[in-house]
Amino acid sequence: MGVSGVGKSSVAAALEQALGWPFAEGDDFHPAANVAKMHAGIPLDDADRQPWLAAIAGWIGTEESAGRNGIVTCSALKTAYRATLRQGHPSVWFADLTAPRAVIESRLGHRVGHFMPPSLLASQLDALEPLRADEPGATVDATGSAAEIAATIEALLRRDGRLS
Repeated sequence: MGVSGVGKSSVAAALEQALGWPFAEGDDFHPAANVAKMHAGIPLDDADRQPWLAAIAGWIGTEESAGRNGIVTCSALKTAYRATLRQGHPSVWFADLTAPRAVIESRLGHRVGHFMPPSLLASQLDALEPLRADEPGATVDATGSAAEIAATIEALLRRDGRLS
């Protein structure tokens, strides 16, 4: 989880390679109307995000029902969004990726072919509610390489008994 440009997709790909778990890109679950809105530089609101979050929660449920661990990227900016993802899904564990704004802006400036323009970063940072102590997961410094961050997350999953 985290704002656009913090490294969710790169870290998830590194985790997929390290763990061999199925991986779903959260952006792929957005309805076309959401993509068009973001592409136009208009921030999504809570109502826009509900069908997207429901679709991601559905993917989580499918993986759980099949007895598989999985990795899915999702900004999950608010506690309520994370509650939607966790509802009925006890396996959910969040890696809250954080980095200084300047690092994120630099990454966004070098990203090509993404529908989320850098101009929406401020709205995401304003909406962001950091992971709370009562939510499953950990806050992870995302200033290193994707491989380094993935290794940190893997160690945290082991620490929390999510990996043997």
